[in-house]
Amino acid sequence: MADLIVKAAVKEALDDSNVAADFYDALDAEVEDLLEDASRRAEENDRKTVQARDL
Repeated sequence: MADLIVKAAVKEALDDSNVAADFYDALDAEVEDLLEDASRRAEENDRKTVQARDL
């Protein structure tokens, strides 16, 4: 899957902290898992639309 996060936005959100290079890959993997889980929940509820409640 493509990169799901925007590194510049993450860096800006964490402007008071340094960000290690491997953090972005780990965060991207977490977001990918979150999206897969949300998609699965929508399918389990017979919906094609992923909604906030699926998070």
